[in-house]
Amino acid sequence: MLVSLRRSYVQLITSGAQLLLLLVGFRLESRDGWLYCLTLMAIISVFAWLSSLNRLRAIRDTPTSKVASAAQGYVELTGRGEPFGEPPLISRLRQLPCLWYRYKVERRTSKNKWVTEDSGESEDSFLLRDDSGVCVIDPEQAEITTQHRDRWHEGNHRYTEWKLIRHDKLYVIGEFRTQSGIIESANRADLGALLAEWKKDMPTLHQRFDLNKDGELSMDEWLLARQAAKRELAITQQQAGALSDMHIIGMPRDGKLFLISNLNPEKLSRRYLLWAWAHLTIFFGALVGIGRVW
Repeated sequence: MLVSLRRSYVQLITSGAQLLLLLVGFRLESRDGWLYCLTLMAIISVFAWLSSLNRLRAIRDTPTSKVASAAQGYVELTGRGEPFGEPPLISRLRQLPCLWYRYKVERRTSKNKWVTEDSGESEDSFLLRDDSGVCVIDPEQAEITTQHRDRWHEGNHRYTEWKLIRHDKLYVIGEFRTQSGIIESANRADLGALLAEWKKDMPTLHQRFDLNKDGELSMDEWLLARQAAKRELAITQQQAGALSDMHIIGMPRDGKLFLISNLNPEKLSRRYLLWAWAHLTIFFGALVGIGRVW
């Protein structure tokens, strides 16, 4: 739920919510309707402006560190992206090797509207390498922006896929830590094998992770199973002496911005600055509109 809320909040920055409300106001053609729409526009614009401003400040105020010398805590890193282990992650729709992917499948309705039928994204860790060392990126709960987007149509369906790929120049801001025997170190092959083994005993799997006892594993409950499998693998590997200290960057525990992008920080700063000004302009425009309607 936290991931969904954070991403919905981020989508607010670039969404057409204000434009949609403006169109609704024109269609309602009433004083109360305009007041309702303009007030919502103003509220959305305030939150979107604050969100853009917070991201702009985080990017501008956090100095870039090297992996080998980064302090434990909130840092900014840049480097080349690399896969973490073998076999490589394969994207859901294009079936291409990548570091991370997000996908969406939409269907056109009889009213010429697009309805989402399926969507999701990968959760596998990958690496960032600079000239001083290597850091594992745990993308869980990250805000990820990428310039790699494929979109195509097949009949009444529209397919969209976003990716980060090998050798992308990555920008990451998040919480940096160094640990031994970390749960993120479990590679995909071992994790998949362990989960497949657990699925052979579904009663035990449901007993452990079916928290609401409805006889099925929800997405959140399956995520708990994945995390438990990662921990079990990490303990096994650590006991075997297979792991050494490793640098990790992931979601800050205090809720600060966790951003992964293949855009450079200068471009990201300009983008958030533009959005901040745009939403501030919309906010004052909505206030002027409220004053005239009132």
